[in-house]
Amino acid sequence: MKIALVQTNLIWENPIENRSHLAQKITGFMEEVDLIVLPEMFSSGFTMNPKAVAETMNGETIAWLQHLAKAKDCAITGSLVIEENGKYYNRLVFVYPNGELKTYDKRHLFTLAGEDKVYTAGKEKLIIEYKGFRICPLICYDLRFPVFARNVEDYDVLIYVANWPKPRINAWDILLKARAVENMSYAIGVNRIGMDENELEYVGHSQAVDFLGNYLLEAQETDGVFIVELDKEKLLETRSKLAFLKDKDSFKLL
Repeated sequence: MKIALVQTNLIWENPIENRSHLAQKITGFMEEVDLIVLPEMFSSGFTMNPKAVAETMNGETIAWLQHLAKAKDCAITGSLVIEENGKYYNRLVFVYPNGELKTYDKRHLFTLAGEDKVYTAGKEKLIIEYKGFRICPLICYDLRFPVFARNVEDYDVLIYVANWPKPRINAWDILLKARAVENMSYAIGVNRIGMDENELEYVGHSQAVDFLGNYLLEAQETDGVFIVELDKEKLLETRSKLAFLKDKDSFKLL
C-alpha cells in the first residue's frame, strides 16, 4: 500500500484557504497512491476556538474530502473540528475512494492547551479495513498513551495525525518508534510545519517507521508530499518469525 504524507503550513482558522492550499498539494503530485494523510485540524490549525471553524458532517470540508477521494481514486484522512448535538469534537475522518466515511473522535484531549475544556473526548477506538490492511488512526496527544494504542485488534498500521510543536518534537520521534516496535506495526506520523497564532513553531518530522523500528521515511522538516510503501507480506513474515505479540499482557479498558 502506498501512502502520501502531506506536511505543510496551515492557515489559522481559515477552512476555505486551507482547502484551497491542500487541494493544490494533493492534485500537484502525479504518483498514484492508496491513501493520503493530512495533519490534525488540517482546516484550521490547532484552535481552542471551535465556534470559529466548526462544521457538521454535512459541511463543505467533508464534501471536499469526498470529492478529492473520488477524483484521486484513493482514501484520504485527517482531523477537523466537527459540531454535533451541541458538542465539539476533534474528529478524524477516513474517506474511502467511493466517498464512504469512518470517524474517530480524539480520545486523549490535550489538557495543557485546555482542549478538554472545549472539546468532547471520544471513547471508541477505530480499526479500518482497507486494501488488505487493518489501520488504527489516532490523533496527536494519543501518541503518549500506549495502553489505548495497544495492538489487541491485530492491526497492521498505526496512523497519527498531529499539530506537535517544536519544543517537544524529540518525544514525537521517540514515541512513534516505540509504538511501532511494541505493537509490531507500521507507524505513520503526519505533522504540520510553520507558526500558528499562539506563536508555536512546528517543524514537521512527518515520518514512517516499520514494525522493527526502522525508518521507511526519516523525519522530514520541509513542506512537501512524501510517499512511502508498506509491505503486508513482510510484516506478516516478521510477526510469524518473532511472535512477540503472542506474549502480550491481557487487559480491559474501563
